[in-house]
Amino acid sequence: MRFVRTRQGAVERLLWTRDSRLVSLLTQVTPAARVIELAGSGWCLIATAQDLTEDVVAPLAKDAAWGLADVDSTQPPAERYLVALGCAVQISGFGDRIGMGETPEITSRKLMSLFFACHEHHVEFQPIADLSTLKAHEWECLFRLSPGMGSKTISDIVEAALKSDRPVDLDNFVVEATLARIAQVADTDPAGGRMRFGVNLLPASLLAPSFEAEVLADKVRSVGLSPHQIIVECTEQQAFHDVPRLKKQVRALRRLGFGFAIDDAGAGYASFTIIAALEPTIIKIDREIVQGIGNKDAEAKKALVEAFVSFSRRIGAKTIAEGIENRRDLMALQDREVDFGQGYLLGRSSVVPVQPRRLRDMDDLTLVVSNAAGWDGAVRPRVASGP
Repeated sequence: MRFVRTRQGAVERLLWTRDSRLVSLLTQVTPAARVIELAGSGWCLIATAQDLTEDVVAPLAKDAAWGLADVDSTQPPAERYLVALGCAVQISGFGDRIGMGETPEITSRKLMSLFFACHEHHVEFQPIADLSTLKAHEWECLFRLSPGMGSKTISDIVEAALKSDRPVDLDNFVVEATLARIAQVADTDPAGGRMRFGVNLLPASLLAPSFEAEVLADKVRSVGLSPHQIIVECTEQQAFHDVPRLKKQVRALRRLGFGFAIDDAGAGYASFTIIAALEPTIIKIDREIVQGIGNKDAEAKKALVEAFVSFSRRIGAKTIAEGIENRRDLMALQDREVDFGQGYLLGRSSVVPVQPRRLRDMDDLTLVVSNAAGWDGAVRPRVASGP
């Protein structure tokens, strides 16, 4: 058997085997080890990482099947040994034979363990433009994964966090890193601290003690920022449970100066009823509604965006259209007086905040700013078709 992955600074390791002879031999060379019999499924032996190494086990094992895995001390105590056992059984190659194939829960816990162990994650900033001027209104902070995560996406990590009951741990990790990075870029803010940034949170985190309004405000102030610079974006990967408590939390955030946005409105769990109950300052219209809205056959999408705009006006909120990727869609959104927009047409994410792209003339679609020199706000600058 080969040792699948070594973690720097591992304190303990766990070995699994069905061979009692191997367990007996190992207890002789590692007398401080703990041995647990697993009711017909073999034995596991836990010892210090220094004592329980592949070089120690391999000569004693001979033909016995075994697996060796590190115990991740960053995980909750109730989970770390279960995850290590699952890893060791899988490494041994005997998981399916003894009914201990890797469950989705164990897979999720292992993925979260890898996520927290990586140190090369980073934050990028995507501009959100005022659709009347095409200048940046704010930047959404996007958490980018370390290359060590392979092909995994942040959506995979969120799903794993929910399955392993660690959404708050995930958000604590991401928010800490994000606020630190915002503080770095805000030091160069030519607007004198008026740059605003959107930070994503799951609904479960909003109800956690570590994200109570005053606690979050203290986190923001501790890195030299103001709550007025932060918009909390509530993502929709899970249902909004306990809406009365969420509503109380949103009001507390707003009293302290935070903005509050409902993300992906029109998709998932973000219904008009939920939005009305939470009273956000910003409604982000889902990209599935936005993309293709400029097409001739998109009357239903146009009507839905008009409904969101009207609804937002009634509750005192602003609208952001997500996923703007072509000029026809941008024109349709401007015609319907959507306040702000983001998407590849306006600007991709970058490691520092930058202004949205300048849209240049094209043969089939050109950017026309109405009477730019003397515009008094009566006419909205817009992207128009034709020369």
